[in-house]
Amino acid sequence: MERTQDLRIRCIEMLKTPAEMEKELPISQELASRISGYRESVSDIIHGKDERLLAIIGPCSIHDPKAGIEYAEKLKKLADEVSDTFFVVMRTYFEKPRTALGWKGLITDPDMDESCDIQKGLMIARRLLMDINEMGLPVGCEVLDPIVPQYIDELMSWSSIGARTTESQTHRSLASGLSVPVGFKNSTSGDLTAAINAAKSASRPASFIGVQRDGRLGVFRSMGNAAPHLILRGGDQGPNYYEDDVEDAAKMMKEAGLEPAIIIDCSHQNSRKDWSRQKRVLRAVVDQVRWGETEIKGFMLESNLHEGSQKIPSDLSLLKYGVSVTDGCIGWDETERIVKNAAELIKEAKEKGGKLEML
Repeated sequence: MERTQDLRIRCIEMLKTPAEMEKELPISQELASRISGYRESVSDIIHGKDERLLAIIGPCSIHDPKAGIEYAEKLKKLADEVSDTFFVVMRTYFEKPRTALGWKGLITDPDMDESCDIQKGLMIARRLLMDINEMGLPVGCEVLDPIVPQYIDELMSWSSIGARTTESQTHRSLASGLSVPVGFKNSTSGDLTAAINAAKSASRPASFIGVQRDGRLGVFRSMGNAAPHLILRGGDQGPNYYEDDVEDAAKMMKEAGLEPAIIIDCSHQNSRKDWSRQKRVLRAVVDQVRWGETEIKGFMLESNLHEGSQKIPSDLSLLKYGVSVTDGCIGWDETERIVKNAAELIKEAKEKGGKLEML
């Protein structure tokens, strides 16, 4: 009989099931309870029950676990210092959607040599998320591959769906069943419609095919995500973090029957792809919050141990420690300075009666 399937598959390698990986790297009941508390805090901020802002801060992507841990230690200290104003979640992105070609992230290619040892990548990612959570710092990831969450979702406190996948029905259905609040980024063009439709779709029950913990396929029937929200990241026509942009976005969410909840991404097109401009975006966010804007629930910063970015060299020993291999990031000193300053400005406004008087 003529073969008609898997004609372009070179080989298939066996992968440990989520249950097998959990058995090797189990989380304690104490840690599970702590993560549940983190998730509740994030959800309370999205729903306006907690007046703090969600601060999602960290590398564009993590490629070096050692540097990731060093960064987390610094961020934990900063998070404690600003905890009365910001609830800090470390950005721990292991999957990178590519416009064309490029490194696809630590989970897919942990050795950064196109060997794509995905099982190794999953183990490294799970261990790193466990270690960061053990420090007392919640983590957030972008969900790209629909199977990967079964390996790490119990460790996440927040997640995002990226600009390139927001229109995907697969990701909308997946988000409806995730155990954490999910933010949807506007499209790369800057249009908000797809992201708002995605948030609305994810808030409803869905049925989809997925992988169970034991590795078997199953039909998952979700209840809908209880805390979907919008992430403004700018677009081809320019930034969208200004007051009018936020007001328009909130109005569109209300018209779609959604509770307005907006996070501002200080990077990407909002910074015109210039990592050094992120402080300008954060300053605008802080000003809006100080003047009483309540639909803004948080912000995102791409930050690393050292500023800028680097290309991946053929000789990996030449990689600069603590420098991004994807989008450029602000360095740690800058991160600490602008986050502390932002917290002080917002705290000052609250001490003057909840918000500054309008002009």
